[in-house]
Amino acid sequence: MAQPAGTEAVLPELVVQAQRAVAARQDILTRFGAREVQIDRETIEALPQGGNAPLNQVLLQTPGVVQDSFGDIHVRGEHRNLQYRLNGVVLPEGLSGFGQVLDARSLRSVAVLTGALPAQFGFRTNAVIDLETRSGALDPGGSIGVYGGSRGTIQPHAGWAGVVQGWDVFATGSFFRSDQGIENPTGSRTALNDQTQQTRGLAYAARQLDETTRLSVIAGTSLNRFRIPNTPGLQPEFTAFGQSTFDSTDLRARQWERNWYGVAAVQKSLGDLDLQLAGFTRYSSIHYVPSVVGEMLFNGVASDVLRASLTTGAQADAAWRASATHTLRAGFLASRESSRTHSQTTVLPLDANGDALDDPFTLVDRSSRVGWLYGAYVQDEWRISESLTLNLGLRADQMVQYVVAGQLSPRANLVWRPAPGTSFHAGYARTFTPPQQELVTTPTLQQFENTTNAPFSLQNDPVRPERAHRFDIGASQRLGEHLTLGVDAYYKDVQDLLDYGQFGKALIFTPFNYRQGRVYGVEFSGNWRSERWLLYSNLALSRSAGRDIRSAQYLFEPEELDHISRKYVRTDHDQLITGSAGAVWRATEGTRLSATMLYGNGLRRGFANSEKLSPYATFNLGLSQDFDLPDGGRWTARLDVVNLFDERYQLRDGSGIGVGAPQFGTRRGVFAGLSRAF
Repeated sequence: MAQPAGTEAVLPELVVQAQRAVAARQDILTRFGAREVQIDRETIEALPQGGNAPLNQVLLQTPGVVQDSFGDIHVRGEHRNLQYRLNGVVLPEGLSGFGQVLDARSLRSVAVLTGALPAQFGFRTNAVIDLETRSGALDPGGSIGVYGGSRGTIQPHAGWAGVVQGWDVFATGSFFRSDQGIENPTGSRTALNDQTQQTRGLAYAARQLDETTRLSVIAGTSLNRFRIPNTPGLQPEFTAFGQSTFDSTDLRARQWERNWYGVAAVQKSLGDLDLQLAGFTRYSSIHYVPSVVGEMLFNGVASDVLRASLTTGAQADAAWRASATHTLRAGFLASRESSRTHSQTTVLPLDANGDALDDPFTLVDRSSRVGWLYGAYVQDEWRISESLTLNLGLRADQMVQYVVAGQLSPRANLVWRPAPGTSFHAGYARTFTPPQQELVTTPTLQQFENTTNAPFSLQNDPVRPERAHRFDIGASQRLGEHLTLGVDAYYKDVQDLLDYGQFGKALIFTPFNYRQGRVYGVEFSGNWRSERWLLYSNLALSRSAGRDIRSAQYLFEPEELDHISRKYVRTDHDQLITGSAGAVWRATEGTRLSATMLYGNGLRRGFANSEKLSPYATFNLGLSQDFDLPDGGRWTARLDVVNLFDERYQLRDGSGIGVGAPQFGTRRGVFAGLSRAF
């Protein structure tokens, strides 16, 4: 790769410095005692769709990750409660809709950490998605290409990584356009009014300030626009604006999603002490714009909803190798979030008999909040012997949001390695999980009485933080040079179990609590690695249940609320059996052939989630080929088939707790791409 003038002599030293920085960061942010599944860049590029695949599709190939509608994923039987980290720094939560914030092609690796996490991980503790960005020193080179195919999909992209006057630089950007932005509400191959346009970009720069100090900066954005797909043949239930007929295929609801984020971090090494101090910020917003006339005729309600959130904060972490047997770690995190909600809801009044009158009017509701999160931890990694290590830690967390609460949380992890290739681990973690402030609303319920948007009741107790006891035990065994098998079991006993649902027609989630909850399961995994082959398979059994709705009660029908108060019910995202498998064959001359499979036995549906949807299995194929042309460029061509057997399967049917609309999985699609490396 050609480098700018004056950089050749410093490149090797920058490579060494970058490697040291990554190693120091990994030592500060220990994974000790957690179950870790890592996918490197080479594997991401080899799987079907490669770096063009949405990040959530990559994560679905790891154990215990369940597919849901709107691009959501569930890890170990929970809704959300995921923590994303970029180069070791927490990426603040934002308002997430249908679109992805990060491109898989911008990452060196993706690691999923689950289990009883060490004390340094707070707030979102069900799983940590640890993302390492590409680096100019470690991944030099650039590429430009285009990818597209079925349903009008087109995705041009470009990226470059290198060294510029001592700066380690990486930048990437992509544009995505498709006629299917979110899941089809019908089982047809194409959806009506489902177009999307999405723009994503990320830039990374790092510089060695002196021999022991390194500065790094990350900035990124995602700007997504969606049309909400239609279901043909619906019959209006109301009369509004003098109309009583409307073709449901003419509905034109839209949703805009915007995200900007930035991270600046300084790493410092002082002998046996490594430190990282970082600042972060994120702005996000979701704006749902209804098709007013049509939604009034079909639903009696049309809501224009805007939610926005701005979060800023600081994070510090340190690791001190105090002796040959003790490594002490400590740190803190503090963040400030300003969130606001603005809704304009058009409704119809009700007469004395409860019938709607054709006299639409609009009600305006606004709310805002400034909230704070504080967390600090200390932990000791004690190497008791060559084969036995104990990690003890303590967290202190505090939230000042719609409610004020805090907790001291002990953590303990034990790892035993009795022989090379054999590992056992067991852990306990007390966890404290605040609700996502940007999703919490405090509507003025009284103003909607005697309208078509009247709540089921006026009871709206505040959403509380979730408090849980987590237990995890597992083992990993390497058999020979190539095969590794693993098993992991977990149990979570919960007070104020947090869940999220889509209530109403605006496609935005709202949090609520079950008074009690329990989540438990077991995961099996295996992988075979050789020079040319990667084979893996995962099987997860999981159960998630809650009892007694304790907050946002106005969202629930009285019969369902009464039923849930008396017995445990399955959460809507509960799926008993989830499986994934894949194979990658790397032939000579740059040929890669891959296949993946995903199985689910069905999410919950029906009254109080008492039933489930039908099982499904989908298969994907991918083929990519590298070749050289006389111009000296390295080209890659790829061909992918998604849902090879055109499985017609339903993720949601519009029933269940907090489920607002039906969604079907994507039907078969054929995609091709061509890119050039330079």
